[in-house]
Amino acid sequence: MPSALGRFRMLDLSRQLPGPFCSMLLADLGMDVLAVYAPGDPMGMGIPLLGRNKRSATLNLKAPEGRAIFHRLARDADVVLEGGRPGVAARLGVDYETLKAINPRLVYCSISGYGQDGPYRDRVGHDVNYLGFAGVIDLVGTAGGAPAIPGVQIADIGGGALMAAVGILAALSAREETGQGQFVDIAMMDGAVAWQVVNVLRHLADGREPLRGDTMLTGHHPCYAIYETRDGRHVTVGALEPHFWRTLCERLGLGEFSGQQFAEGPEREAMFARLRAKFRERSMAEWVDLLADLDICFGPVATVGEMMRDPQVRHRGMVVEMADGHGVRRTTLGNPIKLSDTPAELRLPAPSLGQHTDEVLAGLGYSRSDVAALRERGVI
Repeated sequence: MPSALGRFRMLDLSRQLPGPFCSMLLADLGMDVLAVYAPGDPMGMGIPLLGRNKRSATLNLKAPEGRAIFHRLARDADVVLEGGRPGVAARLGVDYETLKAINPRLVYCSISGYGQDGPYRDRVGHDVNYLGFAGVIDLVGTAGGAPAIPGVQIADIGGGALMAAVGILAALSAREETGQGQFVDIAMMDGAVAWQVVNVLRHLADGREPLRGDTMLTGHHPCYAIYETRDGRHVTVGALEPHFWRTLCERLGLGEFSGQQFAEGPEREAMFARLRAKFRERSMAEWVDLLADLDICFGPVATVGEMMRDPQVRHRGMVVEMADGHGVRRTTLGNPIKLSDTPAELRLPAPSLGQHTDEVLAGLGYSRSDVAALRERGVI
């Protein structure tokens, strides 16, 4: 079966989460991804779930011979991905301007916290910091409560990895027209700001700051809220449309609230009180049996383990088993991009650090004795 990106080669210098997540998505779609790490790097291949479908080579880019090998690899690469602080790649001699002179068709993507320019350019950060600057954390939590850290890395993955994948594919598409590569500058803070579209629209409309737990989509109205059940679990209600809300009210025996969906003041508090009391009458599982298949926009607050066993998740191939390098089948997450003719494939297990170094160097014409000498000198 043909792959969507099988003719493209990537050299991946990134570590931790954003870059490896991006390159995993592209590797699943067929891109030949060579992850390049320093010899003995304690991060190894990083997060195991992100290493599949990639090859791994070790290179000491601080050594002239290591840089020379990387430059040779870059001649035939389509994409270079890196996730260091601005300026680090240049100090190592593997920045865009250097590699562009070697390969003008190269698409070079840098993922950083705050971007390659601007007053925050040189600041360090992690997901929580980018989300804080972007105004996201201020909106996470309950009304009147403290802000909370989201349970998934929104800036790292949504603002970084996914934006980088889109940028890389757009640059490759443009290259088909121009014949030239380009630089893709992805800032995780930029991506987190872009996710604020609904809150920004509201702020522009009425000039007020959206408050934590007090907007239409964060729990201000009973029709879009989280409710505790008898067993201390929780369920979600997202009945924004009037007909969904009417169906919920009728099913719960609260038909008198059908016409008060977006009421404020005492009416809103009365609705919340009645719905909270109603949902505490049954367990989460009982409510799922009663309501999940109705036109209400309803569901459980599942744990990670429950999500992994969910029949929809399994049916969509989002939790699957694949053999590791030793033939043992292990659980991994699937690829969410579903293509009808060139689907993502889980072809290769995550490699060990530097597993393909000898193979890569042999492809460049190095003999076994050459490779042994490079390893002896700490170049690989």
